[in-house]
Amino acid sequence: MDGRCAVETWAEFGCSGTSCTPKLKFVFGTDVFLWTGGDEVYVFSTQRSKLTAILRFPGPVSDLVGSHDTQLLYVASHSGVYCVCLQSLLSRTESPPADSPSCPAERQISSEFLVVPEEGVLSLLLVGTVLVTVTKKDKSWLLTLYNSTKQSESRSCEMLSSFSLPTVSDVLHNDSERRTRTRNRPVLTCVNSSDTTQLYSSSTSSQETHLPESHFFLDLVLFKLIFGIDAALAKSPIILCGLPDGCLCFLPLRPPGSRLRVLHSLEQPVVFIGGSSVAESSGHAQCLVTVGEQGRVVLIKVNKGGPEGGGNTAGFTEGCVSGPVMCGCVDTNCLYYSTGSDLLVLDLSRGSCGGEGIDRWEETSSKKMAALQSPTSLNVCRVVSLAEPKRNTAGEVQLHALSVRGQLQRITLPVRGKEATSSNVPSTQSSRSVRDLLSAIGDVCERASALKTAIKSKNQLLIHLNQVLNISFLLSDSANTVEHLPNQEKPIRCHAVTSWSRLLQKDSLNLTCVLENSSPYVLERGWTLSITVSPLSYSPCAGGESSSANFSFPLQNLHPGETLKVSLPLAAAGDTFPVTVSCSLVFLLSSLLGDVAAKFPWLQSCCISLPLNSLSVDWLHVLQVDSPITGHTTATSQLDTTYDTIGAFIKSHRNRCSSRREGGGERTSKTDPEKYSAIVRVSSELLRETLMITNSDLDPHQNMSLSLLNWLLSEHHEGVETGQQGDKATVSSSVIHARGPNNHTVKLTAKEVIVGAGNMRKEESLTTVEVQIDSFSLAAVCGLHHAVLHRVQTLLQRAPERAASTKSVQSLALRQALQRAEHLLQQIQQSRISGAFSVGVSAGQMTRSLLRVYRELRENPLLII
Repeated sequence: MDGRCAVETWAEFGCSGTSCTPKLKFVFGTDVFLWTGGDEVYVFSTQRSKLTAILRFPGPVSDLVGSHDTQLLYVASHSGVYCVCLQSLLSRTESPPADSPSCPAERQISSEFLVVPEEGVLSLLLVGTVLVTVTKKDKSWLLTLYNSTKQSESRSCEMLSSFSLPTVSDVLHNDSERRTRTRNRPVLTCVNSSDTTQLYSSSTSSQETHLPESHFFLDLVLFKLIFGIDAALAKSPIILCGLPDGCLCFLPLRPPGSRLRVLHSLEQPVVFIGGSSVAESSGHAQCLVTVGEQGRVVLIKVNKGGPEGGGNTAGFTEGCVSGPVMCGCVDTNCLYYSTGSDLLVLDLSRGSCGGEGIDRWEETSSKKMAALQSPTSLNVCRVVSLAEPKRNTAGEVQLHALSVRGQLQRITLPVRGKEATSSNVPSTQSSRSVRDLLSAIGDVCERASALKTAIKSKNQLLIHLNQVLNISFLLSDSANTVEHLPNQEKPIRCHAVTSWSRLLQKDSLNLTCVLENSSPYVLERGWTLSITVSPLSYSPCAGGESSSANFSFPLQNLHPGETLKVSLPLAAAGDTFPVTVSCSLVFLLSSLLGDVAAKFPWLQSCCISLPLNSLSVDWLHVLQVDSPITGHTTATSQLDTTYDTIGAFIKSHRNRCSSRREGGGERTSKTDPEKYSAIVRVSSELLRETLMITNSDLDPHQNMSLSLLNWLLSEHHEGVETGQQGDKATVSSSVIHARGPNNHTVKLTAKEVIVGAGNMRKEESLTTVEVQIDSFSLAAVCGLHHAVLHRVQTLLQRAPERAASTKSVQSLALRQALQRAEHLLQQIQQSRISGAFSVGVSAGQMTRSLLRVYRELRENPLLII
C-alpha cells in the first residue's frame, strides 16, 4: 500500500464510562448513527459534516437497526426495543429555516415508543419485515423473531418464534469482559445466496449500493456447502450469529421448521462476521470471514475437489493475528481491524489462486495462513468501532471510525497499486504524503503524551502510597515499643493545653491540641487528625449512654519538626470531667486517586486509622483559679465573692419565704445548701523526696503545703497542661478559691498536720500535708478528689526505692484505719449485691448508702506514706 492514510476528526462525543461498547452504523444513506454507551443516539451527516439530531432513550443503548422502506429506526435500550420514525426528523434537519440556529434537533423517546417489551436485548437485525433480537437468559442465549409488517411508532411487534442455545463457556465470557472492561454483545449478520434479489429490489443497477449494513451476498456454491441445499432451494436468508462465548451459529428463515444450528466455535468472543470477494471482479462474497476477540481468524471458502465442481467441500482456514481485536470490517478483499493500539489491514486475496485438487487446496491454505501473519499497519490508534467502508469519487477507501474518547473520524486510505490513476501529480502526492505523515506523527505524539501523563500520575500515586505505608509501619512499631517501654514516646504525638476565654459575658472552656511531627516523613494531603472527646463516666439520667464528640482536622503538608495547633470546645462536657481525649491519624484511600475516586464509590469508606496517644483532662485542668497572684485577680476574687454572697442571700431569702408559705419557719434549715468536703493526707517525707526530683526549681526550705499546691495546679499531667496561669506565677497562699466548669465555687486548703502528736513521743509522730477540698457541689468535690488522688498516684510511681520506715504502724493508728476501710468495703459489696437482685433495696436507698460510705472515706482518709 503506497502512501499513508489521512485522519480527519469531525466531532467528539465523549465516552459515558459504562460497560457498553461504543458503536456507529450507516443506517440511512450518508447519515451516521452512533452511541457511546449512554442513553443518547447521535445522528451525524457526513455530507454536511455536522450533528443533525440527538435521540434520548430511557436507558443505555446497546444496538440499533433501520428500515430503508419505512424509514423506521429500531433501538435496543433499557426495557426493550423502541421504534422511532426518522423521516420527519431528518427532513427538518436537512432544510432548516433560515432564521433558526444551527443546533441539532433533539427528541425524547418515552415508553409509548416501546414495541418489544423485553429487557436485556443485546443485538438487533432487520431482515425484510422480520426483526431479530438476541438476549441472554440465565445460562442460555435466546434468539427471537418478530413481525414488523405495517409497523408504526405506537404498535407492538408480533412474536413469530423463539430459539435458545446453551452457553458453551460462561467462564471464558466473563474473563474476556474483565480483561476488556466492556460487555461483549452478540454479532448478527444476514447472508443471502448470490441468486437472491427480491428482498433487496431497487432501481439501481448495482446490488451492492443499496444493501443494508450487516447484509451481504454469498457465492451460491459456498452457500449450499455451508447452509445446506434446502436453504439454497428455498432462497432463504440466513441469520448468522456470533456469540460472546465463541459459538458461530446460523438460522435459515425458510423453510418453516428450521432449527438454530452451530456452524463453528472460535473458543473466544466473536467480534466480526463478514464476506470477502477475494476476486475484485466478482459482485458477491466468495469467502466467509469470522474474527475473534483474541485474534483468531476463520476463513470459509470453497475447496474445489474436481472438474465441473464435483466433490466441492467447504474449507476452513484458521489463523491468528495480534489481539485483542476491538472491531473489524471488510471491503472487497481487505479485512480492516483495530487492536486499540493500532489499525491494521489484511489482504485476503494473497494466497488465493485457481486450480483443483487437494494439493492445490493445501498449498492455498498455507499461503493464506502466512498472509494472516503479515498485516499492514495504518498508524491509527484508539479505534473501538468501524462502520462499513465507503469509496469516494477518486476510488479511495474511506473508513468511518469511533475512537475510545468518542471522536468520530474519517480515515482515507491511499489508492493501492493498479488502482492509482495516472492523473495524480507528483507534487500533489508529495503534499498528501507530508500531510498524512504529520497527521500520523501528531497521533503518535498525542498517545505518547497521554502515556507519559499516566505514568507520571501512577509514579506520584506510588510515592504517596509508599509514604503512607512508612508512616503506618513507624506508628505500629512505636506502639509495640510503648507497650514494653512506657516512657518511650511516639514520633508523632499530641499534647494539649486548657484555657478559659470570655465572650459576651460568657465563659467558655477550650482545649488546644498540638500535633508534633518528629518523624522523618511529611504528613501530606489525605491525612486527617481525628480527635474524640469522651467522658470517663456518665450520668445515669443520660439514658445509660456515654456522649462523645468527634472532631476532624484535615492536614495539608506537615513537614518533619513542624507542629499543628487546633482548638476545640470543652464547654459541652459540663461537669462530666474527667474526659478522655483520643487522638489518631486517619488516611482516606480515596485521596490517592483524586478525581478518579468518584468512579469507585466503595472506596469512599475505606481508610487507615492509626492511634497516636490519649490525653486526660480532669478537674484540676479546668479550674478558674482566683488566688491572690496579682491585684487584678484579687479584685476579681473579691467581686466573685460579693456575687456569691448576694446570690446566697437571695436564695436564702427565697427559701425562707417558701418555707413560711408551706407552714412553718422550722423548715428553713432544711433548705440551706449542704457543704461537701474531702481530705487527702500525704507524707511530707514522700513529698520532699518526689517533688524535689520532679521540679528542681523548688526551694528545699519552702513551705511543703505551698509546694504541693503549686505542683497540683501546674503539673503537666496525662499530656495536658493548664493554660490559665499565663505568667506561671506561684501560689502564695495555702488557701485557693476557684470556679469549676459547672460555675460552682471550690476551695482548696493545704496545711501541715502532725499525725499522732498527742499520743506518742515527738520522734514517733509523722508530719503530713493535708489537702482539703470544700464546695457546695458534690460533683466538684468528687471530681477534684479524683484528680488529686490520681496525681498523687503518679507521684508514688516516681518515688525512689528505699527501705521501709521504722515508725510503728500501730502507733500511728493505721491498723484501725485499715479495719475501718475494710468495713466500708463490705458495705459497698452488700449494697451492690442487694441492688443486683433487688432484695428489699430501692435505687434511692442504694444511692444514699453508697454516698454515705463515700462521705466516710472522704472525711477519714488513709494516710499516703
